[in-house]
Amino acid sequence: MKADPSAQSKLLDVQQLDSRIDTLRHQRANLPELAELAELAPKRKELDDRLRDRQIQVSDLTEEQKKADRDVEAVKSRRERDQRMLDSGEVRNPKDAERMMHEMQSLERRISDLEDVELEVMERLEATQQDAAVTEKELAELVQRAEALEEARKVKEADFDKEIGALGSERDAETAGLPDDLLALYAKLRGQKGGVGAAELRAKQCNGCHLTLDAAILRDIAAAPADDVVRCEECGRILVRTAESGL
Repeated sequence: MKADPSAQSKLLDVQQLDSRIDTLRHQRANLPELAELAELAPKRKELDDRLRDRQIQVSDLTEEQKKADRDVEAVKSRRERDQRMLDSGEVRNPKDAERMMHEMQSLERRISDLEDVELEVMERLEATQQDAAVTEKELAELVQRAEALEEARKVKEADFDKEIGALGSERDAETAGLPDDLLALYAKLRGQKGGVGAAELRAKQCNGCHLTLDAAILRDIAAAPADDVVRCEECGRILVRTAESGL
């Protein structure tokens, strides 16, 4: 392949721009905000799930407490009714009065048992409400942090996009007029060689693979016409000769 020496030299400028663009794209894709957002995502789901569970439990326990309250009130009403009947003298038969007295004692025990149940439900409800409140606070703080990270991410990505766009325009200007076959080879090698398709031959060393070339190879390169596109014998990259090549 043939290419004017100035075109080959300009290819190094294109490579420098491409490397800078690659670096910026890598930084853009690996923002610390993205990493932290990724860490927060499962925690947020965990808190969302926990809060939903606690809210369901609060609802269920609230209904359970209402039922316990109704049960206590129902038995108390029955006891008060029997007490009024006894106090009013409506029950004249001594055996009926004795039976009612026994029944009221049973009602008292029943009320005590129901109140124990009522208290236990109230304690569970209070504990669940407190847990829900703590979870809701943690979730709100996490959401606030995530929103701040998301905003910072957008700002940084916009800055990167602006810089990448400017470098892309500069690259377009540099590649204008370069031979298509030279650019095609360069692009192919960039894809195969970790983003570096062209390297300077400097002080007898390829700046792509950083290996010093064999003396015989260096003699062949020195003897090649200036418009020959030479390749590194070690890594296969386009090797651009300069005044610093040491030939």
